[in-house]
Amino acid sequence: MTVPIVPGFHPDPSICRVGGTYYLANSSFEFVPGVPIRRSTDLVSWELVGHALTRPSQLPPSEGAANTGIYAPTLRHHDGRFHLVTTNILEAGRGQLIVTAEDPAGPWSDPVHVPGTDGIDPDLCWDDAGGCHLTWASFRPELRGIASVPVDPATGAVLGEPRLLWNGTGLAAPEGPHLYRVDGWWYLLLAEGGTERGHAVTIARARSLAGPYEPAPTNPILTHRSTTHPVQNTGHADLVECADGSWAMVHLGVRPRGKTPQFHVNGRETFLAGVDWVDGWPVVAEGRFPVEPADQSFTDGFASAGLHPRWVAPGAGPETFTRWAGPGELVLAAGRPLLTRALDEQWTAVARLDVSRGTAAFVVRIDDRHWYGLTAGGGTVTATLAIGPAREVVATVAAGSVVSLRIRALRPPVSGPFQEVTEPDLVELSVLGEDGRAQVLGAFDGRYLSTEVAAGFTGRMIGVEALAGTVSLREFRYSTDRDEPQPDLPG
Repeated sequence: MTVPIVPGFHPDPSICRVGGTYYLANSSFEFVPGVPIRRSTDLVSWELVGHALTRPSQLPPSEGAANTGIYAPTLRHHDGRFHLVTTNILEAGRGQLIVTAEDPAGPWSDPVHVPGTDGIDPDLCWDDAGGCHLTWASFRPELRGIASVPVDPATGAVLGEPRLLWNGTGLAAPEGPHLYRVDGWWYLLLAEGGTERGHAVTIARARSLAGPYEPAPTNPILTHRSTTHPVQNTGHADLVECADGSWAMVHLGVRPRGKTPQFHVNGRETFLAGVDWVDGWPVVAEGRFPVEPADQSFTDGFASAGLHPRWVAPGAGPETFTRWAGPGELVLAAGRPLLTRALDEQWTAVARLDVSRGTAAFVVRIDDRHWYGLTAGGGTVTATLAIGPAREVVATVAAGSVVSLRIRALRPPVSGPFQEVTEPDLVELSVLGEDGRAQVLGAFDGRYLSTEVAAGFTGRMIGVEALAGTVSLREFRYSTDRDEPQPDLPG
């Protein structure tokens, strides 16, 4: 499987099925609204229907610091309701949080918290008697490891003493637990090896939920470590029984490119695999579901009030700094960027802006310290690169008060005696004239906008920020580029 079912920064997938419909949740970290929810009837094509955490009462506003906020969720359906449990690490002392909904598109309830469950990656499951159990990667010194405790999901009350279950096969960072009841066994699925190149999926089973757990003889049941597979960092999986009785697995992975050690730029994405049960153990069949690259192109002309759920912002919802002023005029106040995820290896994004009343930046970014962008206002457009503590203006051109700015992720040139591709891509910054012709201000090495350089758990985001005054975003276009030609570079 080399094509994600949900491309771009969509890590830590969790899946459940109701009848013939599947639902998927992903981590969202510092971005608000939190925890995107998708729906599918074939496991391959997914529709974004909303988010689980949309209100300050669910997700309190924050500064939006990189890699904070909402970590891995688990999405389940039980007794007619959807349940989602996750971690807000900015409220770690309150324990894991649970929200519920009748419709996964929302609205979701205000959260209840489970006290004494410091850690990450919570899971919910129900036993044969209807009791609910919370399982998580515990950080408590006296309970460090994969722990579980019975809870009341309606109130968050703890109904027993927590216990350690199984801490994996000995690889680093056992986390991401999911418990399943299958054919009289309890199966405990884990992520191990860290969410980098050593990532792996392991599993164990026991006759009772309390254990003891017997590891699978074929562990890890999924990993691409130490291989040349184009998808790496495979792990943090979740299993689902399909409507026809077969089984499938969703998991995260990345698509690194460029010269060793290679660089991934769009974050951890969601992939799909088949699962067979052999001698009581799940066996992963990666090629079972053919997934073709999808065209992710869209144009948002802001024709009506209310933003598409693709739009997010760090630390607070877009509604706190945007205002719809009529068709084709989304007004942004200074303070936070309005962002959407980069979804392709090669893409083009164009923002048409009115900066007559302010200054705006159009950027592609990993975080506040790693971004390339175009700043428009005061009769000029400047191209700026921010790489850690270094920030440099690399070009300035004259422009009017209404400008069309373009950013492209381009396939890098091939060079050297071994015909190497050094960069994962080149990021081109341009200003478009009224005739559509591009004034290119430069094309820059994409490695500096990668997770390997910036660190963390997210991926590239694209969007607009008002830096001073107010600006109007009149149109935003994103297009998937196939076989994009290489740019003409000097030398």
